[in-house]
Amino acid sequence: MRIGIVCPYSFDVPGGVQFHVRDLAEHFIGEGDEVSVLAPADSETALPDYVVSAGRATAVRFNGSVARLAFGPVTAAKVGRWLDHGRFDVLHIHEPMSPSVSVLALMAADGPIVGTFHTSMLRSRTMQTAYPIVRPYLEKISARIAVSEDARRTVTTHVGGDAVVIPNGVYVDRFAGALHRPAWTGTADRPTIAFLGRMAEPRKGLPVLAAALPTVLEQVPGLRLLVAGPGNPGEITGAWPPDVREAAEFLGAVSDEEKASLLSSVDLYVAPNTGGESFGIILIEAMASGACVLASDLSAFSRVLDGGAVGAMFRNEDPADLARQLIGLLEEPERRRDLAARGQQRAHRFDWSVVADQIRAVYETVIEGRLAAQTEPPSRWNRFLRGGAR
Repeated sequence: MRIGIVCPYSFDVPGGVQFHVRDLAEHFIGEGDEVSVLAPADSETALPDYVVSAGRATAVRFNGSVARLAFGPVTAAKVGRWLDHGRFDVLHIHEPMSPSVSVLALMAADGPIVGTFHTSMLRSRTMQTAYPIVRPYLEKISARIAVSEDARRTVTTHVGGDAVVIPNGVYVDRFAGALHRPAWTGTADRPTIAFLGRMAEPRKGLPVLAAALPTVLEQVPGLRLLVAGPGNPGEITGAWPPDVREAAEFLGAVSDEEKASLLSSVDLYVAPNTGGESFGIILIEAMASGACVLASDLSAFSRVLDGGAVGAMFRNEDPADLARQLIGLLEEPERRRDLAARGQQRAHRFDWSVVADQIRAVYETVIEGRLAAQTEPPSRWNRFLRGGAR
């Protein structure tokens, strides 16, 4: 099968959609399919062989974050050439309403098209404004996928119609088999907790975690907070109490291998995100690594954690409740181990071997539907409309 995948966000900066597109492409390539990915990227960025750059991206504020998008006539020309060259059996467009290469590909493409919606936004002035413009093109999508129930509600609220829910995928074995690093492994006197994300992005929740730590450190004075992700620590720690600054260790951006090792080494992974999450792939990665997860009670996170059955939750944006839950888990190693074991078992439901099969089934359905439409004998009414009635 010749598969074209469109990613609206730049491959220069890592993110959940980019990782999803990368892993999906590599899974299908591993199964013998021909896959080409189109995404924004700077000319000096090293890209996998299967990724074609749509040109330099521009940073745009969107959904409480900063998205790096590419648009304009030069980008549109690159999209057209990529489509002409690819002659894909199916085109898979991620975030079809994003004002980037996704919309441009949707405008230019013909044939079986699958759209995947990642965003969770029940109220969006941007999407409400854009919908009348892109509506005729959205009708070209043969099948819609949402990565979660929250993303599906965004589709039904802002786009109309419905979508099948197929979650993000994880290579579970890669995380389950990650090596522990002694430098990141907690002890009884010095337990370790981890935070992963862009530290300067408020919705990732690092300020909430920092506000909870003074109370935690009173009970667990040896606690170490390992922070992984891009950002300048000096820009965010100025207002932190001295004991919190001393407990924090900033690792910077980490590779996939380092991320897996970090998650498998710490006593707890904390996800204090405050909103804008439609799924929570990092929770699955932590669970697959064997880490106990403590997350804010966002609806998307609650679904991943099965309502708290495979991970602990605290009230969103409530540092006091986060502190209480964190202390309780650190003082109850048996409960941590039980939640970690349950989480690791649940993570297998999100393995790429399962998720990609579901996506392939959608591909095959839309391809068969297009072939059936092309081979269906024209009715008498259709012949009349085409001027062929006698």
